[in-house]
Amino acid sequence: MDFDIQRISSKLAQEVVIRNHYLHRSASCMFAFGLYSGLHLHGVIIYGKPASHSLCKGIAGAEEADKVLELTRLWIEDGTPKNTESFLIGNSLKMLPPKYDIVVSYAEIGAGHVGTVYQATNWIYTGMSDRHVEWRLDGDPGKHSRHLFDQHGGINGAKAFYGDRLERHERPRKHRYIFFRGSKTRRKELMKLLRYEPKKYPKKVS
Repeated sequence: MDFDIQRISSKLAQEVVIRNHYLHRSASCMFAFGLYSGLHLHGVIIYGKPASHSLCKGIAGAEEADKVLELTRLWIEDGTPKNTESFLIGNSLKMLPPKYDIVVSYAEIGAGHVGTVYQATNWIYTGMSDRHVEWRLDGDPGKHSRHLFDQHGGINGAKAFYGDRLERHERPRKHRYIFFRGSKTRRKELMKLLRYEPKKYPKKVS
């Protein structure tokens, strides 16, 4: 099957992932790409700004923080050929603006994922995400706590506004992967700046 990757609108990308992705909720979106054959959309990949500014600084230092993107959603239609996910990831990474040469993504341990597709496309595995508390809004679990706090002047303002609807949860840990883009020289520079220790890829337990 011959595929074509095209830049698509955030609106279309969000509609597709909310309908089809197993999380069924929107994601931070700055750049979105669709996987087409003819007029048929077989997959969507979304890149957005990470919710955690400390993560952006923590990868390669504060001076590189504004160059970090997160692969926030990836959905591929069932029945596509083997390696279609790798094809979409690898080619969409090349289509991002040059400024954003650091990309981070996560594999959901709770969903049984170890990041096989990131391993196949040569991402750097840096262990599991840190333990964190997150706040979720009852009735709207997809809304990230950072956005709630921004809207109401911080955690105390959000608590005062939402009351008991704002619930405290421990955020599930995830496998964290990082990809460096750009020239060979730039990738070497970023590897030297990387603050996380590269680790062996985790394997799925059968």
